[in-house]
Amino acid sequence: MPGRGWSIVRQVVSSGWAFLAAMILAYGVANLLQSAAAARTTVHHTFDPGLLVRLAGQRTYLLGIGCQVLGFVLAFLAREELPLFLVQASVAAGLGVTALLGVVLLKWSLPVAEIVLLVLLMFGIAGLVNSAQPAHARPLGAAGIAGLTVALLLIGGLGFFAVRLHGALGSVVLGSLAGVGFSAAAIAARPLANESSAAGFFANPLLYLLVVHSLVGQLLLGLAMQRGSTTAAVAAMDAAGAVPAAIVGLLLLGDRIQPGKEWLAALGFVVTLAAVIGLTRYAEPQHHPAKPAPPPPARRPEPAPLRTAPTTR
Repeated sequence: MPGRGWSIVRQVVSSGWAFLAAMILAYGVANLLQSAAAARTTVHHTFDPGLLVRLAGQRTYLLGIGCQVLGFVLAFLAREELPLFLVQASVAAGLGVTALLGVVLLKWSLPVAEIVLLVLLMFGIAGLVNSAQPAHARPLGAAGIAGLTVALLLIGGLGFFAVRLHGALGSVVLGSLAGVGFSAAAIAARPLANESSAAGFFANPLLYLLVVHSLVGQLLLGLAMQRGSTTAAVAAMDAAGAVPAAIVGLLLLGDRIQPGKEWLAALGFVVTLAAVIGLTRYAEPQHHPAKPAPPPPARRPEPAPLRTAPTTR
């Protein structure tokens, strides 16, 4: 019996499940750190990549980027075996980590509706975990690569106009575009993770589409977080990113569901998506975006001294 238990532990630890759990933790910490940094940066109303340069001047943001890169690598490793509908939906579980750390460390005050939706999110993820069947991905053909390229142009074009939006609406729209960008990166990463040689890995155009989509998504996420609600921005990102990846994974990349558990996968995905969409509606701002310092008041000219007519003696 002890030997059997140890073999089960080894199987779990050596599979993508361990990478998945570590990814959730890394993304949760990354969301918190990047949100804190974005809140201290002047709000941008243009699609300006210079925002990333300004944010990079903050140690908090760099730590957040480090956690994001770690989460990205862990997600990449998890996608080698686990289906996209599971990995992408599990990214949303990082919201729970973000909320918990925000309450403990930054004294965030979460409304009851947000807490209920976070609990529903965890139940949805649990359903997906229990229904997913690990498998390697099929290759993505030339049409898929062309589609990812077109998607990159569309995301960039829409982002150029979306930066004019303010408040919660701006957080949701920009976060959604970031999610589509990260979803495209995930679609590229799933077959890329199965490359067996370094030469094939670096010669694969999917690698460069993955990098560019990730950079555009990161810029859009930073712009979304500046507009006030971390939870709304990240929830919109996760909701918009889960659906395209799930569809492409099941139709084109060979993602699998355990036989007889299709209902559980569908229920888990719907509950997860509904909870994430609900978070975009009920999440309250945890900070107020930084505003440019007002210009100094104009100095009034001093009145000229009264001049008197000369007197004659």
